[in-house]
Amino acid sequence: MDAGRRGAGRRQAQRAKGAPEAARAPAGDERQFVTALARGLEVLACFRSRDRALGNQDIALRCALPKSTVSRLTYTLTRLGYLSHDEDSGKYRLGSATLALGSSVLARMDMRQLARPWMQQLADATGTMVSLGLRDRLSMIYVENCRSSSALTLSLDVGSRIPLGSTAMGRAWLAAAPEAERELLVEELVAQEGEQGPALRAGIEQALRDVRELGCACSFGDWQPDVHAIAVAVDAGRGMPRMAINCGGPAFQLSPEFLLEQARPRLLDLAGRLRLAVQA
Repeated sequence: MDAGRRGAGRRQAQRAKGAPEAARAPAGDERQFVTALARGLEVLACFRSRDRALGNQDIALRCALPKSTVSRLTYTLTRLGYLSHDEDSGKYRLGSATLALGSSVLARMDMRQLARPWMQQLADATGTMVSLGLRDRLSMIYVENCRSSSALTLSLDVGSRIPLGSTAMGRAWLAAAPEAERELLVEELVAQEGEQGPALRAGIEQALRDVRELGCACSFGDWQPDVHAIAVAVDAGRGMPRMAINCGGPAFQLSPEFLLEQARPRLLDLAGRLRLAVQA
């Protein structure tokens, strides 16, 4: 078997290992778990902000489901307005019903309104991109984003999804999670990475030390070689899930020294003000 075929096989195996959590019944009373509903939701969750459209085969690979099952799910979701079907290409896009759900969730996030002015101040003062995100399975999703007008920034926006284990934002979230929850997630992340699993674990363990010593998690080229960032976790309050705020940008523009010496005190101050605000 040549290297290309071995690589494709390994990636497919990793997809299967990393099958979405909700598609498998959680521990507890499995009689209450509706597998068909979980699979339908996973079809919606597999779409990414960069995707223009996905076919049934693409969805089947991402969700680790048979194509015949995916075909029935996409048909049903299209009838309900959660997907939109392109007759010419035969592919699907997220429909207006998902937009309504997402808008309702964002509208309830008081943290976004509280954080945005301070995030913009931080972005302008440091020439960085500052983003607020929360965890979804093994990823972090941006729910707010502020850019400096005077500097190059990353092509990420609200709705963008980034990895949990290799990014500063994801590592900050993991560091703030209860130990038992964190260990379960790290085990799943490591299993998904295959041969790169030990390196990923080492990066997360270093992030835990960074949070204890520096107050923030770091990712200097660990996610993408040309991206540097630092991040802190914050409690969103009022029953909302834990969030994290990152501060970063292109590596050629933002050195680790700059982020740690200049941006870190401002980021920690922002996080402190937010924690006080949500407790008020």
